[in-house]
Amino acid sequence: MPPAGLSKAVQAIGGSPLPHGILGGCATVQDVEDPHELMGVEWLALGCCPVLVWQDPCLTDESLGDESPGAPQEKEFCRPQKEHAEAFTVIAGSECSALDWSYKEARAHAEAALELGEQAGIEAGFMRLKLTRDAVDLTPPEGPLSIAQGVAVLEGCLAESYGGVGTLHVPAGAAALLGCCNLVKEDPATGNLETLAGNCVVIGAGYSELNVGPGGIPAEPGTAWLYITGPLVIRRGPVDVIPDRPGPSVNIRNNDRQVLAERTVVVATTCTVCAVQIRVCE
Repeated sequence: MPPAGLSKAVQAIGGSPLPHGILGGCATVQDVEDPHELMGVEWLALGCCPVLVWQDPCLTDESLGDESPGAPQEKEFCRPQKEHAEAFTVIAGSECSALDWSYKEARAHAEAALELGEQAGIEAGFMRLKLTRDAVDLTPPEGPLSIAQGVAVLEGCLAESYGGVGTLHVPAGAAALLGCCNLVKEDPATGNLETLAGNCVVIGAGYSELNVGPGGIPAEPGTAWLYITGPLVIRRGPVDVIPDRPGPSVNIRNNDRQVLAERTVVVATTCTVCAVQIRVCE
């Protein structure tokens, strides 16, 4: 190691978010300007009510003969439920001595940190504010399942409650297990990962960091939590930098410069959320 003060200062090592994270293609991402949309949204659920089978009694064998076939089967109506999604903010703050960092440098560092870590932050926020709150835990009393069994249980839950293409949420720490049983394939047209049933797969660093189940209970050692939801719509506001000028960025008590980059996000999904605990160590 060279003596202090003799090493050359160079540009920070850049990076890229994981390609199959929550912003990687499974979700519809909308950059919005309307501040009302960034305070939370609500809508009437679509696709959560079952499509039923009805047969005209006049066209069945039950209608033949002299006896009355009884009361005809009534067609049923379903009242769609009102759903909502909460807003949350992902932030990245940079701090250094004001003697060593200009405001421009501190601002660029904070913005770059947010760009790199935003996806993991959104995954963690979605897991904490939606997945763990609303999920139905399908882990059997006997304990965690294999990943193949877990995916099968979750996709069965989604098919029964929604029936359309949904989203499988997998912690990055369990992603390698998906290849052991050929559980996913890459769509050559989109580059997205899909299950054999056709559900899109999100592999999240933020999910792996938290790794909590319904109710916010941490996973036991050697296990991980998988979730499945309907499709995702992510609304994002613009990136705000605080403060927006050099003067207020300096803390006069210690002469440190502090700059914050943040973005408000609303992640929405629909219908039932299901969860299952899997084994990651056999």
